[in-house]
Amino acid sequence: MKKIILYFQRTKQVTSLKREVILKFPNRIYTIEEFMRARKSIEEGHIHDLRVIGQSIFKNKVEKVLSLIKRAEYYGFLQTYIRKICEIEGISQLRETEATIWLNKHVINNPIESARFIIQKSYQMKAYLDGEKYYLKGELPAINASINFLQKLEEKLVNKKMKKKCKYSIKQWTENTIL
Repeated sequence: MKKIILYFQRTKQVTSLKREVILKFPNRIYTIEEFMRARKSIEEGHIHDLRVIGQSIFKNKVEKVLSLIKRAEYYGFLQTYIRKICEIEGISQLRETEATIWLNKHVINNPIESARFIIQKSYQMKAYLDGEKYYLKGELPAINASINFLQKLEEKLVNKKMKKKCKYSIKQWTENTIL
């Protein structure tokens, strides 16, 4: 059944089978019941129709960032755990209860770092739904995963300028940290 669902989602055909899976993922994840439904839905192969909410300039910048995520072949992972990316004025963060990433205009200005941040938050959402204890390791596993993403992105990039920016970001995240 999982293969059938993924086939229909990949071909973007709207079917009753896909609609059935989408309805299982809760609108919010506050209660234990909602948490368990979200977890089960993902185990069954649910993939969000990722939405970007914000001004048109923000949406255009996010589309460029998403193209980098697609190039590194992480877009399916992102869609599995994140429902929306929203423009905000405040602090960029993951909203676990909404499966949403809030991004401000400063984070989105650097496409490489924005892509890394989005992947880091996607891994945090995965850890949240997997029930991993945040207080044991904090964000370190998600940061390590985002560095792996940058390394894969660097391999896939053709543009030398973008490759250089990617290499610089990898250096910044690995040079002075204990990971």
